[in-house]
Amino acid sequence: MTEQLALLGGQPVRTTPLPAYNTLGPEERAAVNAVMDSGVLSQFLGAWTPDFYGGQRVQQLERAWEAHFDVAHAVSMNSATSCLYAAVGALDIGPGDEVIVSPYTMSASAAAALVYGAVPVFADIDPDTFCLTAETIARCITPRTRAIIVVDIFGQPADFAPIMALARQHGLKVIEDNAQGPGARYHGRYSGTLADIGVFSLNYHKTIHSGEGGIAVSNDARLAEKLRLIRNHAEAVAEAKGETDLVNLVGYNYRMTEIEAAIAGEQLKKLPALLATRQSHAARLTVRLAGLPGITPPKVRADAEHGWYVYAIKYDAKATGVPRAKLVQALRAEGIPAAEGYVKPLYLQPMYQQRIAIGRDGFPFNLPAYAGSLNYARGICPTCEQMHFESLIYADYIHASLSEADVDSIADAWVKVLGNLDALREAR
Repeated sequence: MTEQLALLGGQPVRTTPLPAYNTLGPEERAAVNAVMDSGVLSQFLGAWTPDFYGGQRVQQLERAWEAHFDVAHAVSMNSATSCLYAAVGALDIGPGDEVIVSPYTMSASAAAALVYGAVPVFADIDPDTFCLTAETIARCITPRTRAIIVVDIFGQPADFAPIMALARQHGLKVIEDNAQGPGARYHGRYSGTLADIGVFSLNYHKTIHSGEGGIAVSNDARLAEKLRLIRNHAEAVAEAKGETDLVNLVGYNYRMTEIEAAIAGEQLKKLPALLATRQSHAARLTVRLAGLPGITPPKVRADAEHGWYVYAIKYDAKATGVPRAKLVQALRAEGIPAAEGYVKPLYLQPMYQQRIAIGRDGFPFNLPAYAGSLNYARGICPTCEQMHFESLIYADYIHASLSEADVDSIADAWVKVLGNLDALREAR
C-alpha cells in the first residue's frame, strides 16, 4: 500500500524548505573589498577617452570571458536585457523590420525589437527542447524579416546548425539569447557563441551572477564595437571617434560597475564546478523519474550539453486523469516546489493584444509596413500554448546549493504523488 499523500492528511516528504541558491563566498567578498579600497566604483566616461571602455575590472572581466568561452569579443553591460537591446541596435534594425523570436521566454527577448521600432514575429517552439527550430522559423520569414532571436530556454541549446544555415540562406542575422545557459555546449562549442551576437545574463538567480549584469559576445569586430558604442552614449563620442555609420548610434547608459565586474570575475571561475553539480543533480533526478506515469523528464540531444537552469518536466493529464493543478498542489503539500507553465506566451501580453508599445498611437504596430500582417491571436503557436497552459511543470530542482539528499527528496515526492494517482483522482 502506498504512503498517504500529505494533501490528504499524510506526512509530507519534506518538512523544511529546500536550501536557497547561493554561490557567493569569501572570494567575492575579497574582490569587492579590493574595489572599495581602490576608491573607483566605476571608471566609464561618456566621451572619447581611454575611459570610454570602462575600468580595470570591467576590462579584466571581458578578457576573461573571451578566454573562457573562446570568443573574440565580450562586452559587459548592466543586464542581459540591455545586451539584447544593444544587440538589436547593433544589427541596424529599425521601423518596418521584423524580428522572429520565441514566445516562450522572458519578455525582453521580444521587447528588444520594439525599442528600435521593429516588431516581433513569434515562431512556435519544439515540444521536446522548448526552443525555436529551423522549421518553425522558416514559416515566419517574410520580406520584412531582418533577424532572429533564438533563446536557449532553461539552459537547453537550440539546434543551431540548421537555424544558422537558414539564416544565411535568407541573409538574416541571428542573436542567441543564452541568458539561462552559461557553460552549455552545442557541437562542442559554447552556447552563447553560436550566432552573430550572443547574450549571457548575470542576474542574481542565474547559474553565476553579479547581482545584476550581462555580457554580449561576438566574433565580428564591427558588431562588438557597435555594442560598446550603444552601451556608452554613442551619440556623444561618434564625432570624436570618427564614426561615419550613425545608424542606431543613439547610445544609452548600459555600463557595468567595477563592483559587479569584480564579483562576476570570481563567479566565472566557479562556473565549471557549479555546472557540473547541476548536471549531476539532473542526471540523478532523471534516473529516479524515468518510467513514472504521466511525465517526461527533460530531453537532452546527443549533440549538446544542457546548461540546466531549471528542470522542466512535461506532464500528460489525459494519461493520469489528474489535472495539472491538482498534481502541483500535491507536490507542494509534500514540501516540494512546482510551478504550472513558465511564462504566458508573450504575444498574449496586453502590449501585443492592444498594440500599444511606444507612445500613445500604437507605434510601431501601426506602421504602414505592417498593415494587415501582424497576428498575435491565441492559437498562432499551438505547441507553446499547450506547454504553458497544459503540460509544463518546472522548478529549480538541480541548483548547486542542493545536496544529493535534497535531490532524492524531490524524487521521493514525485514518486509518492504519482504512485497515488487513484487517491488524487478521487480527491476534491
